[in-house]
Amino acid sequence: MRILQEALFRSNRGVKSKLRVSFVRNTSSTAKELDFLQKRIEQIPIENYRNFSIVAHVDHGKSTLSDRLLELTGVIEAGSNKQVLDKLEVERERGITIKAQTCTMFYHDKRVDKDYLLHLVDTPGHVDFRAEVSRSYASCGGALLLVDASQGVQAQTVANFYLAYSMNLKLIPVINKIDLEIANIPQAESQIDSTFELPKDEIIKVSAKTGLNVKEHLLPAIIDRIPPPAGKQDKPFRALLVDSWYDSYLGVVMLVHIVDGKAKKGDKITSAQTQKKYEIKELGIMFPDRTPMNSLGTGQVGYLVLGLKDSKDAKIGDTLMHTGREQVTEVLPGFEEPKPMVFVGAFPADGVDFKGLDDDLGRLVLNDRSVSLQRETSNALGQGWRLGFLGSLHASVFRERLEKEYGSKLIITQPTVPYVLKFNDGSQQIITNPDDFPDLSLRKSKIHSLQEPFVEAIMTLPQEYVGNVIKLCENNRGIQVELTYLDITGQVMLKYQLPLAHLVDDFFGKLKSLTKGYASLDYEDIGYKPSDIVKLELLLNGKGVDALAQVMHRSQVEKVGREWVKKFKEFVKSQLFEVVIQAKACNKVVARETIKARRKDVLAKLHASDVSRRKKLLEKQKEGKRHMKSVGNVQINQEAYQAFLRR
Repeated sequence: MRILQEALFRSNRGVKSKLRVSFVRNTSSTAKELDFLQKRIEQIPIENYRNFSIVAHVDHGKSTLSDRLLELTGVIEAGSNKQVLDKLEVERERGITIKAQTCTMFYHDKRVDKDYLLHLVDTPGHVDFRAEVSRSYASCGGALLLVDASQGVQAQTVANFYLAYSMNLKLIPVINKIDLEIANIPQAESQIDSTFELPKDEIIKVSAKTGLNVKEHLLPAIIDRIPPPAGKQDKPFRALLVDSWYDSYLGVVMLVHIVDGKAKKGDKITSAQTQKKYEIKELGIMFPDRTPMNSLGTGQVGYLVLGLKDSKDAKIGDTLMHTGREQVTEVLPGFEEPKPMVFVGAFPADGVDFKGLDDDLGRLVLNDRSVSLQRETSNALGQGWRLGFLGSLHASVFRERLEKEYGSKLIITQPTVPYVLKFNDGSQQIITNPDDFPDLSLRKSKIHSLQEPFVEAIMTLPQEYVGNVIKLCENNRGIQVELTYLDITGQVMLKYQLPLAHLVDDFFGKLKSLTKGYASLDYEDIGYKPSDIVKLELLLNGKGVDALAQVMHRSQVEKVGREWVKKFKEFVKSQLFEVVIQAKACNKVVARETIKARRKDVLAKLHASDVSRRKKLLEKQKEGKRHMKSVGNVQINQEAYQAFLRR
């Protein structure tokens, strides 16, 4: 035990210790070892707690910097792992953070010979996971504003800066990758100064990859500049629910920030949003994996296991409090139910077992409560589901996780967004499925207005591409809000109000293509606006294909309709009768393609015959084709739908 204590103290002074790492990761740690860790935490006063996160654009080195901090504070062994806080396979492959993670660290400040307890809350950067970002920021006193020395300020950096700034976080500007040959440190300093109005003398220059200046300058800055948690230890217990995930043995595991008071194993607690009561079965810290403790105190970020089986009951942003103290405990502000903003129809691919796929979807939804799931049936694709996501990246990540973690295959329909129908009597209805869109007669008699969701998009790009990007935004019904030249280096920041329907229709792909990959994009929801929207349907011999219907602005109908019929013609095999493919909107056909019938040469057996005999045979064949067309069904295999819907 004495050796373990010495190893713990040495590791907190920056001395590498394999014993320290094995203690953390060994699941058979003794009760004495865990008790020692508990006492170690209790010896540190709340004034020496520092809760912080890292604000950064994709690929600016957030996960690498997290690894260096964990190594320097002895949580992991140097070089033992990469992207420790990115636990999902898809996070590592894409280089993005999807689920908010946290890790507790001990740091000994030699300047004052004091121990500090640091909580790093690793946050997603993409706007689709903004709810998790805001909850993570709410548990922090400050943030590291990370900027790549070679790329400078990017769109996500700007959007997340404003979110962190609005929540009164103390921001420490950090320039990363200063060891790169293409690093342009003066440019990055100038952008931080002009865009965020943060003084140049506060900027810390580091290399997260090599650890340069992280120990010498960054860790002391976290101690000096970020304030301790403002909670009170003598107040009734209340905790903010930051995130949750599903464990097949424990059920739902909750990541929480203890705002006031203290919680210990066996306590009875109540959820402010669901009013359900639970008992704490297990609690502890992430170190970096789950490490059980006897209690969690004010200011700490850790996990709770309450025996929940349904992740829908773990509402992000919820307040947890002691049962019986509800009347004297103030609910924490800022709770919002996540609202899906992108909907897709999902159907099993050929040969996929529906029941098995339904089970796989159910298990994955347990780990991601922001996904909405309901059954639906299509006349073209059979039984399936309507899935709702926070955004297009969220949908893409969900599908990738389903394929990689469960080996399941889906046919995904075109993404659609929720539309609001306002009726003349003052009521309203939200439409998420194009099939439910009202017909023209109802629109004229009962509907007052139709509205669609808009977003404010923030784009950063080199100056030479401004003209092309403005044209792209105008073609997508964008309204320009702001155009700012960031500095003399030629970077431009564009702000546009765009319909969300256009944004999910591969807008980012088009933006990257126009700017040769140099542009970055972030956006935030700004609500609904009135719009002239209609439903475009695809018809095969007069019968609608419900899986391919889409709602869009009236100005797009003719262009999209012509593209649809031409593209779908490629995937429909010729029949013994004529096949007509039409695009229809507002009871009007806007585009048409025809696939001619396969014909048998009925005149081949005739040699010397008069013209009346020939006409009679041709008329008979024509009549037969007409009859086949009236009773025949066009068989479209699922590969055709997959090919048509594939981007």
